[in-house]
Amino acid sequence: MNIAIYSGSFNPLHIGHLAIMKHMTEVVGFDCVYLIVSPKNPLKDGISSATGHERYQAAVQAVARHPELKVMVDDIELQMPEPHYTIRTLEALRKREPENSFTLVIGADNLACIRSWRDYKTILKEYGVAVFPRTGFGLEAIRTDLLTEDNSYKITLLNAE
Repeated sequence: MNIAIYSGSFNPLHIGHLAIMKHMTEVVGFDCVYLIVSPKNPLKDGISSATGHERYQAAVQAVARHPELKVMVDDIELQMPEPHYTIRTLEALRKREPENSFTLVIGADNLACIRSWRDYKTILKEYGVAVFPRTGFGLEAIRTDLLTEDNSYKITLLNAE
């Protein structure tokens, strides 16, 4: 299966997140979305890892109210030791489910700073990213800049207006 990995703090999960997950399966064509609640983003302050299980349960309840979505709320990061790096999560998913392929779903703001992520080159080469536009970020320019570094990066720009 071709699975979209949508990871974040989801504090709280809201209708915009649900719309993105729906878009990923119904428009982009992923078989399903794994919604991964991150206990703590190492690049952000303000979210306590102690609330990870609460945010996970809230996400499970929110997704359950939308059975039409092809979404599985996954607690894989809640089982992993800190720090929580995206590459570690992707590698754990690949090990757990070697028959599936995984693509990371991010916003343009994250693509703009992806060079600060641990093993971002591996993420872009081996998994790839599907990127939603965000106001104030020139997606095409960011993508072009990254592809100048390495044209084998898998960067899909999404039109979700």
